[in-house]
Amino acid sequence: MSPKTRIMLVDDHALCRSGLTELLEHRGNMQVVVATGDPAQVVPLLREHQPDLMVLDLRLAKVDGLSVLRMIRNEGCETPVVILTMSDSEDDMAAALRAGVRGYLLKDMEPEEVIDAIGRAARGEMVVASAMTLKLALILQSGPKVSIMGDLVATLTEREREVLNHVARGCSNKVIAKALDISHNTVKLHVRHIMDKLNLHSRVEAAVFAFEYGNSPEGVQAAIEISQKVNH
Repeated sequence: MSPKTRIMLVDDHALCRSGLTELLEHRGNMQVVVATGDPAQVVPLLREHQPDLMVLDLRLAKVDGLSVLRMIRNEGCETPVVILTMSDSEDDMAAALRAGVRGYLLKDMEPEEVIDAIGRAARGEMVVASAMTLKLALILQSGPKVSIMGDLVATLTEREREVLNHVARGCSNKVIAKALDISHNTVKLHVRHIMDKLNLHSRVEAAVFAFEYGNSPEGVQAAIEISQKVNH
């Protein structure tokens, strides 16, 4: 039997924490190792329990969830985060994705959908509530134009392009390091350079960028040229 996914819950409503804990532990192969509604306790509890995934509410009484996310990243905590919220605002989702969350889920989703989505997020997938997919498409359509993409891609080294392609497939840094036979720290450095050069703020934006460019005529032609260089 596979080990249980260790979850941390951050929500300022005790009833939500209790209900979600029961749902994930009784109907999913997960263990809620800690739950809190106090933003000030998030970093200490993260360091103490080291969960596999954090489920974070977007609206907290004292501070918004994205401020909590920025706080833990500034403290060097890299625990993946999934937003679970009542807000179906396109702007809220866009801000969350830019901040680097691994998923954006709604509290009115069916219980089994929530369990499945959190489980997939813990395995490294990007998850978005089905009710938000159209809004996600609108966000993607507002991205950089293909010609601008081409100029940005030209600034990447060959190795950075390889890393970006793996990021686009949803691979973690550990998986990328193994696939390219380089160290985990080297992958992190490449990802940081990619973000800076492409003016992106999260792995989600990097994956979207790679997907859109790769499926554009310019991106397809670039892929053909690279393939020809490799084969000759």
